[in-house]
Amino acid sequence: MNKHARQLLVIIAEAILEKRLVADVRQAGAHGYTVHDVRGGSEYATREGHWEADRTIEMKVICEAHVADQIARHVLATYAPHYGLTLFFADVQVLRPEKF
Repeated sequence: MNKHARQLLVIIAEAILEKRLVADVRQAGAHGYTVHDVRGGSEYATREGHWEADRTIEMKVICEAHVADQIARHVLATYAPHYGLTLFFADVQVLRPEKF
C-alpha cells in the first residue's frame, strides 16, 4: 500500500466554539474535519452536557503538519485565554492524500 504521512490534530473545546473552529480550520486550508459531542471531566471540573453551556465537542482534523501547526497556534492564541481547550497531535498515515 502507498501510505502518505499526515498529522491528526484533535481539539477538545466548549461547544459554543464549533462554528468558529470550523471557519478557522477551513480558512487555514484543511480539506475536512469531523466533530463529535463528548462528555468528560477531570479533578477540576466535569462537563456532563446536561445543558447547552455545558456541552463539549471534539474536532478531528487530518492535514499537512504545517496546516495543523497553523490551526493550533491560532486556536491557542484566540480561544485559550477565554475558553476551556485541549489540543493534541498524532502522526497518521492516509491512503488518499489528495483528501488531506
